Amino acid sequence: MSSEGLQAATATMARAGVSTAAIGVFERFYGQLEANVTGYVPEDTIDPLGAVTRLVDIAQEGEPDREALRRTVVLKLNGGLGTSMGITGPKSALPVRDGLTFLDIMARQVLALRERYEVGIPLLLMNSFRTREESLEILARYPDLVVDGLPLDFLQSQEPKLRADDLSPVNWPADPELEWCPPGHGDVYVSLLASGILEALRDRGYRYLFLSNADNLGATCDPDIPAWMAAQSIPYVAEVCERTHNDRKGGHLAVRKRDQRVVLRDSAMVVPGEDESFQDTTRHQLFHANNLWVDLDVLARELAEHDGVLPLPMIVNRKTVDPTDPSSTPVIQIESAMGAAIEIFEGSRALEVPRTRFRPVKSTNELLLIRSDLYRLDEDWMVQSTIDHPEPFIDLGRSYTMVDDFEERFPAGVPLIRECSSLRVKGDVTFGAQVRCVGDVVVTADGPRQIADGTVLRGSP
Repeated sequence: MSSEGLQAATATMARAGVSTAAIGVFERFYGQLEANVTGYVPEDTIDPLGAVTRLVDIAQEGEPDREALRRTVVLKLNGGLGTSMGITGPKSALPVRDGLTFLDIMARQVLALRERYEVGIPLLLMNSFRTREESLEILARYPDLVVDGLPLDFLQSQEPKLRADDLSPVNWPADPELEWCPPGHGDVYVSLLASGILEALRDRGYRYLFLSNADNLGATCDPDIPAWMAAQSIPYVAEVCERTHNDRKGGHLAVRKRDQRVVLRDSAMVVPGEDESFQDTTRHQLFHANNLWVDLDVLARELAEHDGVLPLPMIVNRKTVDPTDPSSTPVIQIESAMGAAIEIFEGSRALEVPRTRFRPVKSTNELLLIRSDLYRLDEDWMVQSTIDHPEPFIDLGRSYTMVDDFEERFPAGVPLIRECSSLRVKGDVTFGAQVRCVGDVVVTADGPRQIADGTVLRGSP
């Protein structure tokens, strides 16, 4: 560890055109890394979050507060490539429902919201250099999206991956792009500042920013939330959902004992050996949905007070320079989480929301669910459930991990699963059209197997 490593890294960032503010964030975290700061949040330093306000409790009767909604902006984090699913371009360009991509659906949701409430809500993407071109091509299908002369996107920062042995920027001639990484979605705040978007929004009178992941189709702009923020002068809202067994590995909010601040603990912040307490759904009953609402005026003030560098907790992410090659050089990626800002804003609040606001697609198991007969798109392009019971558990197995393999095995569409409690596929199975699953279904195959059109697969009740 040496100052030479930091100097080499920041010089590399400057040559690549990374903003001064983003370099400042990197320098702050690099200093913590040299000081052996781990970013861990030990279990004995926090208490459970406890009861919080629910969305149903703040719902307004009749027409929403149009003034608060008129001053709201929708921002989608769109830097993800979906490499774990074998996607080479932006994950949001994946057809996810009725032949529409994530981007198509979110664009239509915003346009429908504008028409319903007669407000000009802008849609913004935070892109990476790998997602920008294709994503903007898709949004070009919707020329009415542009509002107030604002751009449709801005770029997140980038930083060099650091060698784990000496913290110098890694060198990887086989694919120089792999020498770089995004600094986590906590970068959204400094990127808003450095891009000039924050100033442009405030100049046009926008006050409330709704941030969510591009792959979460349930994360739509609810008019009641900015109205609540305006009425009670709330600077920051984090949406949380009831935690189930399937959510036990997701981040959660907690109360830090030493100062009673609400803090975020993501999985990378868990002390080794404390996974059991982190995943205890009876102790930590709500998980962080990564849907956030921020008062832009307060954000601008906090950024100014900290010279453009919000003091977010550091996340140390240890990987290899080529994530597909475990034998490649071990590296450290310095990251931060946008949800960790909850501890910075005085008066921040958590808001419990229904599961309908958390419908991400992180795997092909979830892709099957969202494409199935469990859901439909309504007239406002919102994803609506067609059932009144819990969705089935899906485990498709290794043959379906990558999207191309998934599509090949469901050439006529995914099975009908409204009557299904669980679906487990073990082996290489190709499904025909209109296959119906009933109960707890297990499909096995020692070699390639074809399920005929119209087959009814019945499992245990």
